[in-house]
Amino acid sequence: MVVYRQKRTEVQSLQTEVERLQKENSQYANQIKSLKSDPAAIEKEAREQLHYTRPGEVVYVVPDPPQKPPSGRAKNDAKNGH
Repeated sequence: MVVYRQKRTEVQSLQTEVERLQKENSQYANQIKSLKSDPAAIEKEAREQLHYTRPGEVVYVVPDPPQKPPSGRAKNDAKNGH
Protein backbone atom coordinates (compact mmCIF):
# COMPACT_ATOMS: atom_id res chain seq x y z
CA MET A 1 0.00 0.00 0.00
CA VAL A 2 2.87 2.35 0.82
CA VAL A 3 4.50 1.69 -2.55
CA TYR A 4 1.19 2.44 -4.29
CA ARG A 5 0.97 5.84 -2.59
CA GLN A 6 4.57 6.63 -3.46
CA LYS A 7 3.98 5.72 -7.11
CA ARG A 8 0.77 7.73 -7.20
CA THR A 9 2.61 10.77 -5.83
CA GLU A 10 5.37 10.21 -8.38
CA VAL A 11 2.83 10.02 -11.22
CA GLN A 12 1.21 13.27 -10.09
CA SER A 13 4.60 14.94 -9.91
CA LEU A 14 5.51 13.72 -13.38
CA GLN A 15 2.17 14.87 -14.80
CA THR A 16 2.75 18.33 -13.36
CA GLU A 17 6.23 18.38 -14.89
CA VAL A 18 4.85 17.28 -18.28
CA GLU A 19 2.25 20.07 -18.19
CA ARG A 20 4.91 22.62 -17.32
CA LEU A 21 7.15 21.43 -20.14
CA GLN A 22 4.27 21.45 -22.64
CA LYS A 23 3.46 25.03 -21.66
CA GLU A 24 7.12 26.00 -22.02
CA ASN A 25 7.28 24.25 -25.40
CA SER A 26 4.18 26.14 -26.55
CA GLN A 27 5.75 29.45 -25.52
CA TYR A 28 8.91 28.60 -27.48
CA ALA A 29 6.83 27.60 -30.51
CA ASN A 30 4.98 30.94 -30.37
CA GLN A 31 8.29 32.79 -30.04
CA ILE A 32 9.71 30.96 -33.06
CA LYS A 33 6.59 31.75 -35.08
CA SER A 34 6.88 35.43 -34.14
CA LEU A 35 10.56 35.54 -35.04
CA LYS A 36 9.78 34.07 -38.45
CA SER A 37 6.98 36.49 -39.32
CA ASP A 38 6.63 39.48 -36.95
CA PRO A 39 8.93 42.40 -37.80
CA ALA A 40 8.47 43.90 -34.30
CA ALA A 41 9.59 40.65 -32.63
CA ILE A 42 12.58 40.41 -34.98
CA GLU A 43 13.56 44.01 -34.21
CA LYS A 44 13.18 43.44 -30.47
CA GLU A 45 15.51 40.42 -30.55
CA ALA A 46 18.03 42.23 -32.77
CA ARG A 47 18.12 45.17 -30.38
CA GLU A 48 18.35 43.07 -27.21
CA GLN A 49 20.61 40.24 -28.32
CA LEU A 50 22.77 41.87 -30.97
CA HIS A 51 22.63 45.51 -29.77
CA TYR A 52 21.49 46.69 -33.20
CA THR A 53 20.43 50.30 -33.47
CA ARG A 54 18.67 52.57 -35.86
CA PRO A 55 20.62 55.40 -37.49
CA GLY A 56 21.32 58.10 -34.91
CA GLU A 57 20.81 55.87 -31.88
CA VAL A 58 23.51 55.06 -29.36
CA VAL A 59 23.63 51.89 -27.28
CA TYR A 60 25.03 51.95 -23.77
CA VAL A 61 26.03 48.58 -22.37
CA VAL A 62 26.33 48.42 -18.62
CA PRO A 63 28.78 45.76 -17.43
CA ASP A 64 27.70 43.22 -14.87
CA PRO A 65 28.55 44.23 -11.30
CA PRO A 66 31.85 42.78 -10.11
CA GLN A 67 31.74 39.59 -8.10
CA LYS A 68 32.37 40.00 -4.40
CA PRO A 69 35.70 38.48 -3.44
CA PRO A 70 35.59 35.92 -0.65
CA SER A 71 35.78 37.60 2.72
CA GLY A 72 38.77 35.51 3.76
CA ARG A 73 37.20 34.90 7.14
CA ALA A 74 37.37 31.13 6.77
CA LYS A 75 41.08 31.36 6.00
CA ASN A 76 41.73 33.53 9.04
CA ASP A 77 39.71 31.23 11.28
CA ALA A 78 41.67 28.20 10.02
CA LYS A 79 44.97 29.92 10.73
CA ASN A 80 43.90 30.80 14.26
CA GLY A 81 42.76 27.26 14.99
CA HIS A 82 39.01 28.05 14.98
